[in-house]
Amino acid sequence: MQLDWVSAAVLLLAYLFGSIPGGVLVARLYRVDLRKVGSGNIGATNVQRVLGWGPAIVVALFDIFKGGIAVWIARLAGVEGWLLGGVAVAAVLGHNFPITLRFSGGKGVATSLGTLLFLDPEVALYSAAIGLSVILLTRYVSAGSLTGAVAAVVLALALRRPDWELLTLALMAAMLFFTHRANLKRLWQGTERRLGERVKPPEAPGP
Repeated sequence: MQLDWVSAAVLLLAYLFGSIPGGVLVARLYRVDLRKVGSGNIGATNVQRVLGWGPAIVVALFDIFKGGIAVWIARLAGVEGWLLGGVAVAAVLGHNFPITLRFSGGKGVATSLGTLLFLDPEVALYSAAIGLSVILLTRYVSAGSLTGAVAAVVLALALRRPDWELLTLALMAAMLFFTHRANLKRLWQGTERRLGERVKPPEAPGP
């Protein structure tokens, strides 16, 4: 893949699209600074713990579709192959390290799923089903997310997907393991929070 200025612009736009902090924007409606409550993460899991299921579902869908739409727009513009894989990775990097939040963002689970849904729906749905099954069995979102990421790579290998897709999925899985390194430590220590646990948000300041 030859990287010219058009390719660089496509990757930059995907990164900026991924940088839109849906969790922070939704929490702001409730006058809550999501980065200062719960785990401090801007993703749907922390939103659920702080604000409940309704806002969490909105954030999850937003993060899924911002990744997916970045890939979809790139495909509409004729982008395929290695550059399309780069678009997916750039969108996830934007979520994880957003310029809008001084490069301190989320963990990339929903955004990774969104990009994969538009890259390869078959692999996305099967790996999501595997990850969700682990979450339902253990109530650990982190364990399910990482299992789903590994499953996506294994499924892509089994289905003989092209090299660019395999590398894209491997990079996204590696990013998920990197952003979940503290979760992995808590899982090992038995201190990881389970799905559904709530954290009381701080009281909003008066008008």
